[in-house]
Amino acid sequence: MTTGIFVTVLAVVFGALLAWGFRTLPGERWQILATIPLGKGVDGSWRGLNLTYYGLLSAIAYAVALALLFILTGAVGVPVFATLVVCLATLSVCVPAAGLVARVVERKRHTLSVAGAFFVAVPLSPVVLWLTDYLLARPMGYRLPLLAMLAAMAIAYAVGEGLGRLACISFGCCYGRCVADAPPPVRRLFTRWHFRFSGATKKIAYASGLQDVAVVPVQALTAVLYVATALVGVALFLHAHYLAAYVLVLTVTQVWRVVSETLRADYRGGGRLSAYQIMSALAAFVGILIGLALAGAPAPTPTPVLSAGLRVLWHPGVLLFVQACWLAIFLHTGRSMVTEASVLLRVRRERV
Repeated sequence: MTTGIFVTVLAVVFGALLAWGFRTLPGERWQILATIPLGKGVDGSWRGLNLTYYGLLSAIAYAVALALLFILTGAVGVPVFATLVVCLATLSVCVPAAGLVARVVERKRHTLSVAGAFFVAVPLSPVVLWLTDYLLARPMGYRLPLLAMLAAMAIAYAVGEGLGRLACISFGCCYGRCVADAPPPVRRLFTRWHFRFSGATKKIAYASGLQDVAVVPVQALTAVLYVATALVGVALFLHAHYLAAYVLVLTVTQVWRVVSETLRADYRGGGRLSAYQIMSALAAFVGILIGLALAGAPAPTPTPVLSAGLRVLWHPGVLLFVQACWLAIFLHTGRSMVTEASVLLRVRRERV
């Protein structure tokens, strides 16, 4: 498969998924996936734990991002064990960081921040890569292509967060400003193209009272921009332009995060500049310095072979790891902490 065909297939699949999500997920039906009865009350109903589409869509986004990461690193000849170690080390820190940073910035226990997780990942990733190279790869007579791996991680992040915005649409979080209250240029642009979220249990409803109100579709803008940027990054990567791919993805995603904060209505902390805007600007600056440093360091620069990367996906360890991560992320993000359910069970006598 050529690079052009591969990128085109990804664009068609991701585009169809995003188009479906933009049209469907703001509806009330698409917040709660299932309810698990936990205990019976005195009135005969069961207290239920809600499992959300937010968790399902987040898990899918993580799985797709990991799969793409294995394809790209496999294309430059990185051993599967090295990518597995890097993923485990990075995720084990960044997934908890999403909750810890949100707790510090927003003073809320039951919320997550991808921006906070990425801010932690930027300085962490090169350290993890260097340790993996020094402690594992070199003793086995192999040198990791650090810049190529860093670029692959950035591209996977952009795809994951882009697709992950569908989860935000489902839950009604990370929402935009009311179109009617936006500045005239914004209002004219989004008078026709906007979101209306239905359902009293969506965050936009109980946090800001904007249920069934036209709001700027900031989640959709982010999703399209991030996925498109990632696809350009994939093309650059597969043509061995690792630094260009890394800098492009890092710059576009973090600059957009700074800009998009001005279009959002959800609470982002105090101050004229939110903590997330500051973190994103710092992440872009530090990340570019790291990329330039790695580009100037002596390291192998293998030519990507897409077919080799695609074969990596059939490795049993990769398949099990991606599935395990999917399940772990679903259980971590899919258990609703801000909604509850009462379930009434009864027998359908006409079918007995």
